[in-house]
Amino acid sequence: MEKILYIVNPVAGGGKTKELVPLIESTMKHRNIEYSIVFTTKPKEGTDLAKEGLNEGYTLIVAVGGDGTVNEVAYGIIETGRGILGILPSGTGNDLARSLGISLNPKEALETILEGKTKNIDIGKANDNLFLNISSIGFDAEVVIVTDRIKTKIKSSISYVIALLITIFRFKCIRVEMEIDGLTIKDNILLIAVGNGKYYGGGIKILPMSNVEDGYFHVCTVKKISKLKLLFLLPTIVNGSHINQRKYVNIYKARNIKVRTMEKSYLNVDGEIEEINGEVIFEMNSSKLRVTAND
Repeated sequence: MEKILYIVNPVAGGGKTKELVPLIESTMKHRNIEYSIVFTTKPKEGTDLAKEGLNEGYTLIVAVGGDGTVNEVAYGIIETGRGILGILPSGTGNDLARSLGISLNPKEALETILEGKTKNIDIGKANDNLFLNISSIGFDAEVVIVTDRIKTKIKSSISYVIALLITIFRFKCIRVEMEIDGLTIKDNILLIAVGNGKYYGGGIKILPMSNVEDGYFHVCTVKKISKLKLLFLLPTIVNGSHINQRKYVNIYKARNIKVRTMEKSYLNVDGEIEEINGEVIFEMNSSKLRVTAND
């Protein structure tokens, strides 16, 4: 059995994550498995804690928190070049867990970790930024910015819904030039989503055909659309049926994507936002990441 380190973000999920510690302790003692629990105390600390754990002989590093915590721990494993990532989802989004078929029920998710089944998943790159799930440009990047502001006052998934409604009325489409495996496209777009995973925004199924193991990105582009039509389109994005709205939505499968933006715009990389400086190049990282997951 693996030697397990649990890295807990005590403020994830509005502070509810720390309530999972007794469950972890009782389960591990019952299984008689060697383990330790450490807590993050500041942003980005999960990466360093993962590296330290691997250097101390832990082989399975479990992120206990939301997607931000998962990414921090994953980066530590990737940078070290060894180790397995486990996910005990307890944030507001938990989108990578969804794409991996991991239950959002803590007891079931813990069982998945301890069963030891793993997948080698793709690692995407957006310029110099690594991502495991989805990176995007346009409308949804703006939603993340607004959500982060709202979450300082409303620490629940409803913050995303409020941010969505605000952004609908504020956002202006952007002109882009895209190269998708050699195919050149110029258009006014609402959003571009490039991903390994299926979900973002707390369960929105933006890329329903994505496969985290196949070595390809799936790409969804939504063309410029009126605000009224967008209100009708958004519910279909939640369940993934937007891919049938071919007048406005295009889906591609590719290994290399380049996007040039003509207006000020932002890049969303697994929930982290940065301003785009000219262009974004999406490509697959040379290595993969081993993760505990359901079949």
